[in-house]
Amino acid sequence: MINKRLLIKNLLAHNDENSFYDKKRKVDISQKEGKAKFLKHICALSNSNPVNNSYIVIGVEDEDNRIVGVDFFDDSKIQNLINAYLANPPIVQYENIPFPHLSDDKVVGLVTIRSKDDGSVTSLRRNIWKYFGGSVFIREGSMSVPKVFDIRIKDVNSHIVRSIESHAQNNIQYTLDGVFDFMNKRRDFDPRYLIFKEYFVVCWAGLKKEVGNEVFFSRVDIELINEQVRLFYSALDEVSIVFDEHTFTIVEYVNLGLQNQDKYFTLEETIIRFDNNANYSIDTTLIFEPPQYDKTVLHHIYNANNALLVKLKAGQKLRKDEERDLRNLAVTYLICYFNGFEVALEKLREAKPFLKNYHPEIWESYKEVVRIMRKVKYN
Repeated sequence: MINKRLLIKNLLAHNDENSFYDKKRKVDISQKEGKAKFLKHICALSNSNPVNNSYIVIGVEDEDNRIVGVDFFDDSKIQNLINAYLANPPIVQYENIPFPHLSDDKVVGLVTIRSKDDGSVTSLRRNIWKYFGGSVFIREGSMSVPKVFDIRIKDVNSHIVRSIESHAQNNIQYTLDGVFDFMNKRRDFDPRYLIFKEYFVVCWAGLKKEVGNEVFFSRVDIELINEQVRLFYSALDEVSIVFDEHTFTIVEYVNLGLQNQDKYFTLEETIIRFDNNANYSIDTTLIFEPPQYDKTVLHHIYNANNALLVKLKAGQKLRKDEERDLRNLAVTYLICYFNGFEVALEKLREAKPFLKNYHPEIWESYKEVVRIMRKVKYN
């Protein structure tokens, strides 16, 4: 089993970006340009490595390889995006890798690309941004460039990639160090560990809250220590956790109440299954049903949000009650969108730079709304 934190260190130490490895400060697939560039790199790395893994490391400064991290990205449906835009798509996995020196909300993103070993060439299925459907890309040094060819290139990297991966194998010391690091770092959130199949070690922590006969957790952090992969992280949501000797199940709830009232709805269920052959799988199912509210009330809230946005754009000082409403602006725009206000999504995008600069708590609320939208969209 590969220790992904060690793998990232080995990739960064190997040499500069090349035909099997790329690094990015950040990736934004919420915009067409960012999505197109990401797909271009996936396409190029897939074509350049017909029989071995390729990698993209996200959250690293390009000049000095300094690890600065990015936000936790939990879109389990990223393969859906790849399949929608690429012909002969590779298998793509996005993992969140914690590093001890990063803050709790930051990780390094690791994208693993595995080509289908059938000799087929990966290409764009349809137009996106300035790239045309049918385009084929390949890696030349650190660049992903367009090429015209219909036969997969010769494999030249397998022995290098195998060497890097072999030097990133996990051992009992890395596992124990990972457990101790987690228990010390999360000591304020009742950390604990579980062992599955006498092999897998899962550490998790969260603030416990009992509602009737049900138990929920917030500020949840869950890591598979064997691979140094963060499986789940949330600073805002309520989460229920159930486990037995074979599985670890997470059900995530989101607060989509109106007018400062807490009202939680199920969003997603994640089941981690541990097998006897030292393998595990993660199955994620969207179980979300958008809340429906009175349209008259929503029209009032929507118009109030628009008035707030006008004041933000003009740089005007907000009243106390307006600041309180601003904290709910992102989530109420989302609720309006779920109730048929299609233009609310565009208003939410307009608000992004102003919410980002206003207050960290308000910015976190915006990012949470975008995360929910992404999950719903790709499903």
